[in-house]
Amino acid sequence: MAKNVFVVVEQRNGAIQKVSLELIGEAKRLAPQFADDEKVVAILLGDKIADKASLLFEGGADEVLCVEDPMLGTYVTEPYTKTIVNIIKTYEPNVVLFGATTIGRDLAPRVAGRVGTGLTADCTGLSVDPETKLFRMTRPAFGGNIMATILIKEKRPQMATVRPGVMKMGEKCDASGKTATMVPSVLEPSDMNVEILEIIPKDTKSVDITEAKVLVSGGRAVGGPEGYNPLRELAAVLGGEVSSSRIGVDNGWIEKDRQVGQTGKTVRPQLYMACGISGAIQHLAGMENSDFIIAINKDATCPMMQLADLGVEGDIKKIIPKLTEAVTKLKESRVVDK
Repeated sequence: MAKNVFVVVEQRNGAIQKVSLELIGEAKRLAPQFADDEKVVAILLGDKIADKASLLFEGGADEVLCVEDPMLGTYVTEPYTKTIVNIIKTYEPNVVLFGATTIGRDLAPRVAGRVGTGLTADCTGLSVDPETKLFRMTRPAFGGNIMATILIKEKRPQMATVRPGVMKMGEKCDASGKTATMVPSVLEPSDMNVEILEIIPKDTKSVDITEAKVLVSGGRAVGGPEGYNPLRELAAVLGGEVSSSRIGVDNGWIEKDRQVGQTGKTVRPQLYMACGISGAIQHLAGMENSDFIIAINKDATCPMMQLADLGVEGDIKKIIPKLTEAVTKLKESRVVDK
């Protein structure tokens, strides 16, 4: 009988990715809703990676299944797929969660295909039906215009990829005395069906917007690519990053990976500044859980102004430069005072 909620942990160069800890926290919330004795099990793959299990126990995992093999040091589709399929067939989980990252989006559908189950991709909401105990996986559909909730009634495991930044990490747990369960590798040399010649890190000083503590986000009112420059200056003095609503990406004003919303990324920074963003429901769904929201807009009645903790009515092209100047002077005065 299928049992327990499994989370496939993503690691890059031996570093556990934040999305995996988010998923473990969410799994900890969901597991008791299936049954009182359901556990959260993390799947950790890599080369000499077992020492990272303590982070997963601290994140809320009840058990960590670890497979170590040189072929798992760097992500390659076939070795990872074969390893996870073996674990699923051996342990028969009820639910398996992946991050909706480049790795998760490549890996999850292959695993689902081999074990013969369904997969709901790019989820923004997860829940358990209290009567049927079926896993409810919610994701944007039809370009983000509606939210679809999908069920897998017969096949197991129930599988989903989940957007980074959507789920909250759980409270830190005591990992004392806990160690990973080592699972033997089933890989053979022939499973490494590609040769990695070189890994070239992305050459950029910016960080992923899902990791940023401060986001200065622009909408239609920025007017064009050059309109993001004042926002970048403000983000720089605030120690944050620039992001955008969908209009900026659709018009080619800014890169796709800067987009916030149902068809972009879900973020929850400490401060979210919405500059000239009216607040379509698709955009609000991607940032409404931010700790503090400031909206600057000419329309005081727009949805974003209603959602914001602080609304400023006016022209962003006049307000943003003055705000940047004021923040810069404040920072300079604090340096002098010290």
